[in-house]
Amino acid sequence: MTVEQNVLQQHSQKHQQTLLNQLREVTGTTDVQLLQQALQVSNGDLAEAVAFLTEKNAKVPQQDETTYYQTSQVASDRYISVGSQADTNVIDLTGDDKDDLQRAIALSLEESNRAFRETGITDEEQAISRVLEASIAENKASLKRTHTEVWSDSPNPHDRKRVDTCPVGLKNVGNTCWFSAVIQSLFNLLEFQRLVLNYSPPARVHDLPRNQKEHRNLPFMQELRNLFSLMVGSKRKYVDPSRAVEILKDAFKSSESQQQDVSEFTHKLLDWLEDAFQMKAEEDREGEKPKNPMVELFYGRFLAVGVLEGKKFENTEMFGQYPLQVNGFKDLHECLEAAMIEGEIESLHSAENSARSGQEHWFTELPPVLTFELSRFEFNQALGRPEKIHNKLEFSSMLYMDRYMDRNREITRIKREEIRRLKEHLTLLQQRLERYLSYGSGPKRFPLADVLQYAMEFASSKPVCTSPVEDIDSSAPPGGTTGQQLSPPSTAEQDPLPPLESSGPASGPTTAPTAAQQQRVPIHKPFTQSRLPPDLPMHPAPRHITDEELRVLEGCLHRWRSEVENDTRDLQGSINRIHRTIELMYSDKSMMQVPYRLHAVLVHEGQANAGHYWAYIYDPHQLCWMKYNDISVTKSSWEELVRDSFGGYRNASAYCLMYINDKKPFLIEEEFDKETGQILSGMDKLPPGLKQYVREDNELFDKEVEDWDALQVRKAQQEKLALAAAAAAAAASAASSISTSSSSPQPMSIESSPPDNTVPQQEPEYMEQPSPTNDSKHLQEDTERAISRAAAEHQERGPEALLNAAIKLEYARLLRFAQEDTPPENDYRLQHVIVYFIQNQAPKKILERTLLTQFADRNLAFDERCKSVMNVARAKLDLIKPEEVNMDEYEMWHQAYRNFRETTIFMMTGLELFQKTNYMEALMYLIYSYQYNKELLSKGQYRGHDEELLGHYRRECLLKLNEQAAAMFESGEEPEVTTGLGIMNELVVLCIPLLLIHDTERDLLAVEDMRNRWCSYLGQEMEPSLQEKLTDFLPKLLDCSTEIKSFHDPPKLPVYSTLELSERFGRVMAAVGRVPTDGR
Repeated sequence: MTVEQNVLQQHSQKHQQTLLNQLREVTGTTDVQLLQQALQVSNGDLAEAVAFLTEKNAKVPQQDETTYYQTSQVASDRYISVGSQADTNVIDLTGDDKDDLQRAIALSLEESNRAFRETGITDEEQAISRVLEASIAENKASLKRTHTEVWSDSPNPHDRKRVDTCPVGLKNVGNTCWFSAVIQSLFNLLEFQRLVLNYSPPARVHDLPRNQKEHRNLPFMQELRNLFSLMVGSKRKYVDPSRAVEILKDAFKSSESQQQDVSEFTHKLLDWLEDAFQMKAEEDREGEKPKNPMVELFYGRFLAVGVLEGKKFENTEMFGQYPLQVNGFKDLHECLEAAMIEGEIESLHSAENSARSGQEHWFTELPPVLTFELSRFEFNQALGRPEKIHNKLEFSSMLYMDRYMDRNREITRIKREEIRRLKEHLTLLQQRLERYLSYGSGPKRFPLADVLQYAMEFASSKPVCTSPVEDIDSSAPPGGTTGQQLSPPSTAEQDPLPPLESSGPASGPTTAPTAAQQQRVPIHKPFTQSRLPPDLPMHPAPRHITDEELRVLEGCLHRWRSEVENDTRDLQGSINRIHRTIELMYSDKSMMQVPYRLHAVLVHEGQANAGHYWAYIYDPHQLCWMKYNDISVTKSSWEELVRDSFGGYRNASAYCLMYINDKKPFLIEEEFDKETGQILSGMDKLPPGLKQYVREDNELFDKEVEDWDALQVRKAQQEKLALAAAAAAAAASAASSISTSSSSPQPMSIESSPPDNTVPQQEPEYMEQPSPTNDSKHLQEDTERAISRAAAEHQERGPEALLNAAIKLEYARLLRFAQEDTPPENDYRLQHVIVYFIQNQAPKKILERTLLTQFADRNLAFDERCKSVMNVARAKLDLIKPEEVNMDEYEMWHQAYRNFRETTIFMMTGLELFQKTNYMEALMYLIYSYQYNKELLSKGQYRGHDEELLGHYRRECLLKLNEQAAAMFESGEEPEVTTGLGIMNELVVLCIPLLLIHDTERDLLAVEDMRNRWCSYLGQEMEPSLQEKLTDFLPKLLDCSTEIKSFHDPPKLPVYSTLELSERFGRVMAAVGRVPTDGR
């Protein structure tokens, strides 16, 4: 076959596939055999084909048979437009008029064909256009977003700076997470990366493009090269792909919004790249067949062998992405087996001319990059909308394709027949086992071995001679009937319970019990006594049974139970052996010669109408999985990939699997310098033109960093000048105050007479004592109490000895508090800084200076004893040398305590507001208290509060706000809907990354609950305006990025005294203690 014939054949196949897609879309028929028959009957005329299918469907309302004949290329048939506007030219299809249906279908085909004739663009390409238009519109709209929106960049360029050689992310410019997932997966195929970077456009590119493809593909190819070069050598943490998306958008014209399907986009992207490389290949050829690297990399061939209406056929087909159905299968091999065998294939192996139809697919040539498209969306005809399939589907990191190769056809058929036989036998064994494990004829069934055991326990129980009713009927006389009404006794003396005589098969006559016996007899009180009296039987028992009967019965039951257990064990062993045999059926070396290793997994989270995409890509150099989630690129693990990709657990599941041939290492190997033999990395990979492009972009980013740093330096200098001016003013004020009134009380400072002219460093607010009546009075009282106790114990000692004794007593008191195990509402750390220091093992010098500062307070009582102690303490403070106590460390510890108090106020205020159901205000306090508390706990166990408690109320607050917002949305009233979506966008959506970043199970479940609540609206009837708002909002809610791009400023905190803070915190925690919390 010549090159021209080959190209014409491929064009014919694509045209036929386009016709099939149009027929499938307008008629809803998925039977490929029927669609091809319609095209053959109509000789390619779509209108006649639709009429043929309509008549066919009218004669046969619905068929349950499976269609077997399918040899066409892979098609992208799952595109469903969301949020599109209804056509004004409406035809009523609610009735039974067949002419209306045909008119509607004909109108749809006419419009589709007219658009194709005018523009040369297929419906599939127009669908891509709608997506790209929406992406660009979203990107432009992002410029008008407020600072609380999730797409905004950090103003600090250091936050956007690439760390070492960490992979570069891609910015989501509006519903383009699908673009990021696909591009990252392809970029990390180093062979593909090299092909794109080293692509040189044809020489005629400088002339006007000859056709639509050149006009579209070549500019896109250049922008893709630019994007790849930035991903290689940029200094940015992530880059903007808007220009590449712009090129795609400009290729088509549409204004409808749709979030694109990953597999469909990948299919079209590879088509465009194939066309671009084909142009270059045709230009470079010299009389020989051109080789297209895209085709060689991503396309393979399979042989379709089958029988159609008794006639055998054999066709070779090319494929790119191989589609696999997910529903009804547990793992990837089951999906492949079902895809490779269609219909009743017995006739394929027999010489008889059977009328049965069926076919097998056998791969004759596998591509180096093998992509499986997992069909997780299906159209629900009853509901009239697409639905996502959340079923679990397992796949392995290594896939052996030998069993699907044409060269192994015969041995695979033998093995499949053996597996079929084993599965039939397995089914029989499982049915037999089920009869043993679910025994009985009623609605409730039990294992037969347990039934025999229960019978044995009943027969062996202690026999009784009275009925169970008489046994507890204390109101009836001994030997009386049981028909009387039972009445509870008021006291044991009024209605004693007769003792049971059950020493033998028959009981003797009962005698009236004495008063002492009546007191000793236990009375059984139903519902108030947790344990039955010891003399009542624990189980039902036989009335009469002889020893001989019991011996025979026990022997039979023992023997039967042993037989049943042996049979059950044998059946389970046989089942396990068959399972193991099936698992190892393809494990011999001859069937492990075509290994494919998992390279990338594209994941979708959400529902059919909306969701978020990201990718897991294996890094062979670091030997780990990486998670590419838009701008965020992080290390991951196989366990995380399994959790997010297999499905069945959350709304997240794999949508596309990319395997690479493990025997072709060039796919992922780095390139070597031909002269030095060194690995090329970074900018060395790039051609000269792209190097210059990346350098210019890096220079722009460096300039941005320099401008930012210069701005911060100016701000710091201004703040320093302002602080110096404030300090000078404070020093002048203090000097004036001392000169005018030397006897008036002054705020305590660290040093009474600081050296030089430096401004004295002020003590923390919890140590300041400006007057005897202020909020720190309790601290003064504690100090004076310690001095009084020390004076009582050491009456004849001087001021210095008295100070030492008082400090020891105060320290001993605070040490007891620090070691005491107290409930949360009585937190001694809030009452004194020393307790906090002791629990967190502060250095001894820090403790000593802090205690000296406490006793150096000028506001102590004005008796001579306290004055003398205060003067000695201040003198000791003056004598402390800088090398003895590191003042930076001292300030660091007191700053840590200030942070603890601030976190406490955030926590206390948030919990108070939560208890008052003021969830909107409570959220920010709880969010910041959790974040600050986590930072504190990272430095020590006793530096913060209960993390589980804070995490619980943070989650609950978000869930409450989500419920409020959902209720507002459900009201349908415009102001309520706007307010509800505002709560979600400005509060809930912003906080979701905080729950995802630490990946705790409770937080993930809370996020899942919130998302499920909003996704549940997708199938409900609502106004078009509500549907539009929901479609716009859901991608933000379903975004799984853990990147925290912007956030509200922390709320302003009120000022509390130590006493007020302790008491208020105690009240809040006491109330919280009555609320059930996670893990408490």
